Amino acid sequence: MITHTAPRPAPARPTVALIGAGAVGLVMAGALARAGWGIRVCGARAPFARLDVTEGADTTVCAVTHAHTVADVGACTLAIVAVKAHQTADVAGWIGAFNQPGVRILVAQNGLEHRARIAAYAPEASTVPAVVYFNAERLAPGHTVLRRIGAADICLPAQADVQDVAQALQQGGLRTQTTADMTTIVWTKLLANSAANPLTALSGRTTGVLHDPALAASARQIMVEVLRVGQAEGAALTEQHVDESLAWLQSVPPESMTSMLQDRQAGRILEYDAITGAIVRAAERHGLDVPLNRLLLGLLRAIRPTQGVGHSGHR
Repeated sequence: MITHTAPRPAPARPTVALIGAGAVGLVMAGALARAGWGIRVCGARAPFARLDVTEGADTTVCAVTHAHTVADVGACTLAIVAVKAHQTADVAGWIGAFNQPGVRILVAQNGLEHRARIAAYAPEASTVPAVVYFNAERLAPGHTVLRRIGAADICLPAQADVQDVAQALQQGGLRTQTTADMTTIVWTKLLANSAANPLTALSGRTTGVLHDPALAASARQIMVEVLRVGQAEGAALTEQHVDESLAWLQSVPPESMTSMLQDRQAGRILEYDAITGAIVRAAERHGLDVPLNRLLLGLLRAIRPTQGVGHSGHR
């Protein structure tokens, strides 16, 4: 159901509405807070008095307010949707609160089909996909650990209505890039996710498993399939991107845990549909055969969760 909301007044200072107070959302909100933005947490299961972001030996503490109902949201500059893709319907009411022309919803989710997922509940808003590279782990409600594992922390589209957000994230300590070719950036990250998330979840091992020659070869074959689909979707990818993605995966600390592995170990629902499922659907649109990704999809679908969904992750 789509909710049409009345226009909201501009906030007295830039304010972000955080929908999904998990590891990644907390890091992003913390960066905006350090840049002077207010934080309004929407519908947290366990409300917290403050936001703590720990990096190494340092912890930054940020003030937050909570919106317990949609009526409490008030005026906000930006909404961030940071629940996992398969949890989007669970926060439909909060997303619908921003269903207005000109309102921006930044989507920090793995995989593909971001705009379609948000448009189901807020078709009038402007959906802005974000590609997140950092590793984050939520230790407790409101407390997350940030680990940087690449040359950048986040990438946003290079468009005029996102410049203030990109500048604020950069000012708040996240190494922020912008690009005019978001399609290529999304598919480049998907190369790594398409292999690392399923292989770690299915093997029950951290990213160090990709140093095994046999699994590294399998990872490369999975990514080559994804490369062909990405090219058909308009991404400017070559096999060099596959080699670079595999080399990057093998360069991260071997004890790093993908979000899918963390969910598997915790008995939660796995975020496979937005990654492997979306790849297979895109392949079908272009008449491409992706047998390894189809096999992964079948295996991941067969895994049954043993408890509810939580929040943490290596994006």
